[in-house]
Amino acid sequence: MMGSEIRQDKITKQWIIYAPARGHRPRDFSRQGQDKDEHSAHDDSCPFCPGNEDQLSSIIMETKNSSEDSWQIRVVPNKFPALSPTGSKHRFNRGIYVAMEGYGHHEVIIEGPSHNKDISQMDAGEVFNIIDIYHARFMELMAEHENMLVVIFRNHGSRAGTSLAHPHSQLVVTAIVPRQIRRREEEAQRHFDQWGKCVYCEVLDYEKQARRRVVLENGSFLAFVPFAAVVPFEVWIMPKRHQADFGSISGREKQDLAAALVEILGKLRTKLNDPDYNFVINSSAQYKTDEPQLHWYLQIRPRLTTQAGFEIGSGMSINPSLPEEDADFLNDSDTIENG
Repeated sequence: MMGSEIRQDKITKQWIIYAPARGHRPRDFSRQGQDKDEHSAHDDSCPFCPGNEDQLSSIIMETKNSSEDSWQIRVVPNKFPALSPTGSKHRFNRGIYVAMEGYGHHEVIIEGPSHNKDISQMDAGEVFNIIDIYHARFMELMAEHENMLVVIFRNHGSRAGTSLAHPHSQLVVTAIVPRQIRRREEEAQRHFDQWGKCVYCEVLDYEKQARRRVVLENGSFLAFVPFAAVVPFEVWIMPKRHQADFGSISGREKQDLAAALVEILGKLRTKLNDPDYNFVINSSAQYKTDEPQLHWYLQIRPRLTTQAGFEIGSGMSINPSLPEEDADFLNDSDTIENG
């Protein structure tokens, strides 16, 4: 495709502009990544490293390694939380406006004792243990009536918002459902009401059949660059089994999700010079867990481009990289077909 094209996301109805003339070939994005600083396996000043427990306010939970002689994964309160469980959940008026105290939870999942072993360098068993902790915290926090949404996410690199180098993920719980989440749920509901089927399952089936943007498939998951990817090399890892919320994941699916994450993050690391990225588990809000129109998935967005004036003013994104070419590059394919 030589000229530009505008594509619509089938799920959100958001429009994305594709302007390959403004960008580079997919392989050129790897040159934009700055070399990461080298870190040792232990940092005396890092609060997440073993031996520095005095810098932690508390430990919510932890797991032991295989020899049971030290911890393997820890969950701790965020030292600078965006939200706190001590806040009130009640709304109040401030003049003509509505506000509420900052109720919620903000936790950090320390992914291992090593200061320099990133999730993309772990084996599938180690990542399975991380996902198992994600699931345990998700289930415990969603069991509370006032917790409307649990967002599990990972920021990798300074452009993605990381402030501490030690590998970690985060979890935030809110007593409200943000408009972006509601809009996604409402669009899925409209599609189901019109067609009687889950729009996510429809996308999943099409991508699985077309294979044009697929970068990985295993027993439980399909990973693909979405047709209307917002940024270069965006990847969705979607469960094949219909399930509205992350809490429904099975033990086998945890294993397959771990394997998929290791492979895809490993590809990004080797092919794109370890780019900064965010990943987030998009799951249903409280009381939506059995809805037939909702479908959870893990979304990875590398930070390879910068939003500019038109995007801020219009709300539309401009992606200089075509999803089909991104998938080909991740798959080591030299053949570019018409998608």
